[in-house]
Amino acid sequence: MHVALTGATGFLGLRLLRRLLDTHRSVTVLAHAGSENALHRIARFFELTGSPQAFTATLPRRLRVVETDLTLPRLGLPGRAFQTLADSLGTIWHSAGSINLEGDLPELRRTNVEGTRHVLELATAGRRRPVVHHVSTAFVAGGRRTGVAYEDELDDTDGFENAYERSKYEAELLVHAWSREHRRPALVLRPSILVTDVPPHHGLPSHPLLVIERILRDARRAADPHGPDPLGPGPDVPGPDGRPRVRTVGHPHARLNLLPVEHAAEVMVALAGLTASGGVDTYHVVHDRDVPVPTVVALLERLVPVSIDLVTAKPDDPSALEALLDFYPGVTAYLAHRRRFDDTRVRTRLGPSAACAPVSLDYLWSGLAPPADRTLARSPDGSPTALPTAP
Repeated sequence: MHVALTGATGFLGLRLLRRLLDTHRSVTVLAHAGSENALHRIARFFELTGSPQAFTATLPRRLRVVETDLTLPRLGLPGRAFQTLADSLGTIWHSAGSINLEGDLPELRRTNVEGTRHVLELATAGRRRPVVHHVSTAFVAGGRRTGVAYEDELDDTDGFENAYERSKYEAELLVHAWSREHRRPALVLRPSILVTDVPPHHGLPSHPLLVIERILRDARRAADPHGPDPLGPGPDVPGPDGRPRVRTVGHPHARLNLLPVEHAAEVMVALAGLTASGGVDTYHVVHDRDVPVPTVVALLERLVPVSIDLVTAKPDDPSALEALLDFYPGVTAYLAHRRRFDDTRVRTRLGPSAACAPVSLDYLWSGLAPPADRTLARSPDGSPTALPTAP
């Protein structure tokens, strides 16, 4: 059965595409109309990540690029073209979406909710009754900061940390409603925070954690716009190392679930190959070992010259830098999360192949640090700096 993929030029989509090309002779890429040449961007990614030249040379004949607009009915296509596309498909992977944690809800709904609605419209129209594989997020669990989030849960009892989480929750509700109405199977895949150790490059999609680094840098510059060095010591209260001190709400025993994106794509494609139940099958695509938040703090302090202190409540006397960072609660809220994502179903169905190597500070640094800074800081005796460990 022929397969289509949205979001094929994104951080996860490119890895999914690589896996799909291992098992399909051709793939239809539903690319955003008016964006850069999708085929060129895909080929460039494979070149930069070490794919053989013989493989990349086959891409023009294995990939069919269809320019679409997920925010519009019929994906923005003329009626006949939309129907022809729908009738050609046996599987639709929906990976496209906005991951803007600070975006406003109407805009995120336009992309994440309406985009899902229009992909389901495509699936409904297809005479082959294509199966839908919907990439959601484990963070539809919302504002629950402790306990265990299970795959069968989908409610808004605890609210959401940001509009992104709510938009993905609403998109999942659409998938469930569509499955019930049309009595069609659907696969919902909920990845955690996806990371990589592939070094940054302008020809590669941006690493998701770079949004936090950019927020810190932008706030750091804004707090001291006239300083001799916007990334050097600033006007705020210095930490023990002379850097500006940033107090942000967090928990010393908090943890984040970070999963290598390459492993996530492998697991997703493997889950898609399993026999479906006939309804909506939902899986947490997560790491079995969380990363302690102090490790994430250590990473951010290496990327941006600030000293981060986790505190139990917002300071009553915020510095200029802290006040600026308070505009980004959708990101900083995760520093207080201690919940766990249950993935028993994935481990039961995939066995040892679901396991993944630990995500260390070295791994994260490799995927985020500028080329000139890609060696870890060392202690006075020359040994690598010790990593925080889980409590």
